[in-house]
Amino acid sequence: MGREFEIVREYEVDASPQQVWEAITTGTAGWLWPLEYEPREGGSAGAGGAVTTWDPPHRLTSREEDLDGIHGLPQTLNRLDTLIEPREGGRAWVRYVHSGIFTGDWDDQYDGASKHTDFYLHTLRQYLLHFPGRRATHSDVQGPEASMRKGSFAAATRALALGGAAEGDTVRVDLPGTGPVDAVLDYRTEHFVGLRTGDAMYRFFGRDAWGGPVGIALHRFAPDAAASREQAQKAWQDWLNALYT
Repeated sequence: MGREFEIVREYEVDASPQQVWEAITTGTAGWLWPLEYEPREGGSAGAGGAVTTWDPPHRLTSREEDLDGIHGLPQTLNRLDTLIEPREGGRAWVRYVHSGIFTGDWDDQYDGASKHTDFYLHTLRQYLLHFPGRRATHSDVQGPEASMRKGSFAAATRALALGGAAEGDTVRVDLPGTGPVDAVLDYRTEHFVGLRTGDAMYRFFGRDAWGGPVGIALHRFAPDAAASREQAQKAWQDWLNALYT
């Protein structure tokens, strides 16, 4: 039997409503993953969803429903609603609501979805602040089955050699396929790490906490990022595989 959920977040950003709108509709590769929206009510929204509200640059709502589970997950209904309002000084206020129906372990799913929401929306704000309007090359890398064991994420944070660094610190990290670089540690919790360089954001996900593999999302903005996508993805995949063999 399914049970409804709702996750609500509100925040202000140093970006205009139009910039926020572009980020959540055509710039998702820069902070989430590539999504395509058909720009009209009733249009397609990602894989299997539909746009229910298309009101640029004020409101975007989408809905996806599948009684057999959405994308293999124990979830039968998924709704996303973003409301954007202007504020003084060219800023924008955003209200984000993620709701739907979970059919599995509700507490575990809600905890995972809530914590992922915080990380994704933080990354959106980083994108709007540091890479506004820039096109990104996105890559998604998943660890092997061994990385699904609870507690596995600690191996990834140790390999990054972050030590006792805190959010906001600049750290020296050896990035696979790139080499040693200075990066800002812009997010750090028990299950997530965010690193930002001058031309990329690297997001590390400890999904082992919720029964999934450790994962990495690359948001790369350099002019040659698209041409080197396969090389970068392979380097990070090899890095993950070596950690969990």
